[in-house]
Amino acid sequence: MFRNLFRLQTQLGSCLSLSKICPRSQHVLKYSTATTERKRFYQDVSISQGEGGLFEINLDRRKLKTPGGKLFTVPNEALAIAVATEWDAQRDTLKFYTMHLTTLCNTALDNPTQRDKTQMINASLKFLETDTVCYRVDEPHGLVELQKNEWDPVLHWIENRYNVTIGSSSNILGPEIPEATKDTFRQHLNSYNFWSLTGLEYVITQLKSVVLSMGIIDRHLSVEQAVLLSRLEEEYQIQHWGNVEWAHDYDMYELRARAAAGTLFVHLSSESTTVKCKLMQD
Repeated sequence: MFRNLFRLQTQLGSCLSLSKICPRSQHVLKYSTATTERKRFYQDVSISQGEGGLFEINLDRRKLKTPGGKLFTVPNEALAIAVATEWDAQRDTLKFYTMHLTTLCNTALDNPTQRDKTQMINASLKFLETDTVCYRVDEPHGLVELQKNEWDPVLHWIENRYNVTIGSSSNILGPEIPEATKDTFRQHLNSYNFWSLTGLEYVITQLKSVVLSMGIIDRHLSVEQAVLLSRLEEEYQIQHWGNVEWAHDYDMYELRARAAAGTLFVHLSSESTTVKCKLMQD
């Protein structure tokens, strides 16, 4: 995906059209965020650079707007290309619930809950107290060993990476996270800009784990690995008791899609051009 975005950006320059280049227009467009589907109402998708160097998304000659009525703008071209790709990938029917990057942009732009960075960081760190990989079972023995073998290496990695202590527990209250650990992560999360923090909180919410989310963001884990680790107990139960033939796969792929979109959003929203270039080259 990174390679595709990079090729599109390189080949088409500052005004990209995924079908053909469209002239800019003063018309605006506001779309529904409902989970229901809608018939596709546009032919071409393009991006253009507007005031302040921000990038806009154009559907035919109409500018996209957020559900809150704001002009849909993103901070850089790479993210604009990714969002435009989502819109262009829609076929006869628009499935808004599959357009995760667009949803994250809308959230960052409209900020519907009117939160600041401090509130977002506190909400993210709440998951550290109930982190998936920190809660262990006492039985059955097979699951106890599976959690130890699969979760302990990731837990040790993040403790070494950030020089913190987290630990694990089979107590219903979970491990007691030291204040020093929370302060370290609070300082680290504060280094993210508002947009990147929006994406990171989204990934944490999906995986219910700060540990696994940071593993993906820091590129220690792949999305597939992190999703599997977040569903470890469920996968164990399925191996022993079976599963509903289609539901299991759907849930897993949907979680992968959300986690991947959130991770991509974090990196493409980063203020570091070096980070974005490196990601596109990999």
